[in-house]
Amino acid sequence: MSRLTVAPLGAAIAFALALPAFAQQAPAEGATDLDAVIVTGTRATDRTALESTSPIDVLTAEDIRKAGVLNGELGSALQALLPSLNFPRQSNSGGADHIRAAQLRGLSPNQVLVLVNGKRRHTSALVNTDSKIGKGNTPVDFNAIPVSAIKRIEVLRDGAGAQYGSDAVAGVINVILNDAPEGGAFEASYGAHHTKVEPIDQTVTDGQSGFFSAQVGDRIGDGGFFRVGLEYKQREGTNRAGFDQIPSFEEQTPDNLALAGQRNYVLGDGSSRDINAWLNAAVPLGESAELYAFGTYHQSDTEGANYFRYPDGVANWKEVYPNGYRPISEGDNLDLAGVAGVRGQWGDWDYDASLNHGRNAFTYRLRNSLNASLGPTSPTRFKTGDYESGQTLLNLDISRVFGAHTFATGVEVRHETFETGAGDPASYAAGPYTDRPTGSQAGGGLTPQDTADLDRDVSSVYASLSSQWGEKFTTDIAARYEHYDDFGGELTGKLAARYEFAPAFALRGSVSNNFRAPSLSQIGFESTSTGYDASGQLTQGRLLSVNNPIARALGAQDLDPEKSLNLSLGFTSRIGEHFDVSLDVFRIDIDDRVALTERIGGDALTDFVLDNFGVPGVQSANFFINAADTRTEGAEVVANWRQALGDGNLLLTGAYSYAKTELKNIASTPAELLAIDPSYVLFGVEESNTLTDAAPRTRGTFTATWDNTHWSLLGRVSRHGSAKRVFNFGGGFEPEQTYAAEWQLDAEVEYRFSPKWSVALGGLNLTDEYPDLSNEDIYYFGNLPYDVLSPIGSNGAYYYTRVRYTF
Repeated sequence: MSRLTVAPLGAAIAFALALPAFAQQAPAEGATDLDAVIVTGTRATDRTALESTSPIDVLTAEDIRKAGVLNGELGSALQALLPSLNFPRQSNSGGADHIRAAQLRGLSPNQVLVLVNGKRRHTSALVNTDSKIGKGNTPVDFNAIPVSAIKRIEVLRDGAGAQYGSDAVAGVINVILNDAPEGGAFEASYGAHHTKVEPIDQTVTDGQSGFFSAQVGDRIGDGGFFRVGLEYKQREGTNRAGFDQIPSFEEQTPDNLALAGQRNYVLGDGSSRDINAWLNAAVPLGESAELYAFGTYHQSDTEGANYFRYPDGVANWKEVYPNGYRPISEGDNLDLAGVAGVRGQWGDWDYDASLNHGRNAFTYRLRNSLNASLGPTSPTRFKTGDYESGQTLLNLDISRVFGAHTFATGVEVRHETFETGAGDPASYAAGPYTDRPTGSQAGGGLTPQDTADLDRDVSSVYASLSSQWGEKFTTDIAARYEHYDDFGGELTGKLAARYEFAPAFALRGSVSNNFRAPSLSQIGFESTSTGYDASGQLTQGRLLSVNNPIARALGAQDLDPEKSLNLSLGFTSRIGEHFDVSLDVFRIDIDDRVALTERIGGDALTDFVLDNFGVPGVQSANFFINAADTRTEGAEVVANWRQALGDGNLLLTGAYSYAKTELKNIASTPAELLAIDPSYVLFGVEESNTLTDAAPRTRGTFTATWDNTHWSLLGRVSRHGSAKRVFNFGGGFEPEQTYAAEWQLDAEVEYRFSPKWSVALGGLNLTDEYPDLSNEDIYYFGNLPYDVLSPIGSNGAYYYTRVRYTF
């Protein structure tokens, strides 16, 4: 969008947020359905979003469908609808090219708990060690949840460890599946990016994507149902790389220099193919109980980008690649989840007993690569490792209503596993050419000594009491004791209240403490890699587990759990039938944040590891630590206005989110590390930037929708806040750049030919906005002109069409 539009659009949003409180909102795109009865954050059975003691967003299936979902990606829909959620598109970022991580309130992806139908969702297995956002995480893969399966999503923006257990530090996202007992739908969409790429001064069309979904349901007995669905998604890659200026540290040979002015790199989304399937069912068992089951299946094949290797570089053999090569990573992702249980009434008590199992298996491969140490006969395709994680849970929840009070209690036992398998021997082999780097380029394979096989058991018990004290005062109290067999026990609690101090005006607030144990991957994952560091230099490095003797010698210690104290205070108002507004401010103090250290490298490290452990060629190392205590402070505003207009209905929605994270009590560099080299820093500017300024602090949206019997019109303006990148290239050279805020315009027009058929045309980022171009210190010799930090991404405008048939 032209920068000239910033002032009037900002004024429009400010106007929407400052409107006097005149009426009630109704369910609509981007807006909480205040009259919907919620099931997240409370055990009361008649609480609506407006009456909640904590901020909750309710997104309907229609909201999500009209969010301009890019190729059926649930994560992109959530980012469009929730200003407090960030879902960046990262490129040349290892595992983050394949599994994207989502942040809530600017915190780490593993600090938000994801539920499906109220049951804990498992995480992915692949450890993101080369990304910026979500570095060191194994996040929940939102895109493994079929978007067509969703009835609604409830997002609790508050700590909820006492209610749901560990990981619910930033909040809870509860995906509720479609349970319609009859009917079905078919939907197909096609889209592509059409954009002006400034660094190459060309207009390109790429990223073609196709999406198809089908679902059907039927009744079972008296009150039962069975619903199933299938999705297929296909997306071609995008490229926003610039013209290569040839890095100065590469050999300035004629063959290398001949590549100057060409596009040797790729910056953008890799191609992908996905299949999703799902089911949701319930069968009556007599008059007071039912058997239920639901599950999802996801299989995807994805590609990721990596740095180019030059013809006369030490990582190449010209007999294999006379013009150099760019390795391509391949991901084979299989994700399964299933829950079965029985719920009903036993006297005055409601009960719910369930068995929940989730599993993710990821195989990482490389093609167009090389193990230079093996010489010209090296393979060019490698499997670099297998990753698998799983969780199995048993739950029993019981509750009872005592007048205006709802008491609930329950127990849960959980078994978690994490396992990695070695890559092909050629992917990590040290061949006879000792002057060449070992291992497959763009990610050496996991060696047999790198592999991990960990598991643990977790048990918990909780109790909660939701109370209505007259017509104006509501409280929620919860406590949970959770015990890990590797970290011991932790007691968490929450007190939340809402008081309607005047008709249609209320205050709400909460205080809670929450807990997150380090994931099994953060405890036991190890890898050996050959690649390029932040400055572009080719290095061989090790990511070490905290139990590795080398890591211990460098100062590693056992990890402690993260613990948080959450405070929230909010104001809500709804008068009449036109307007509602909510404002919530919060503070989240987290002790012992788990993060990766800086990459510790150089000749001093290489010599130390060789002399003390007999391991040659280790040029860099890092490991997980309790890096710092942090404080996150912020505010969130949501306002909605509904008005009849013409022969239809108009809804205006404004939302704004602000979250700032500061570091406190940063981990000091241990004496063991300083003894090797006094210049070493355990946790410095680059990784501090990951936790504080890499994610935008602010984001706002203003959405207008109008619909009648045949037409549905949508326009949405989003403002993505600024983000800051800091690198540590060594030797005191720490370049940084702040990428300015960007505005985005989305729109959609849908026409319903009949109650069954509809067609839509729409576009995302219609004014073809991009982040600021990176400066010369960061853009890697012209090859990577855009950074991955801005939520607007670097793909430019996207146009799509959609056809839907319901029956």
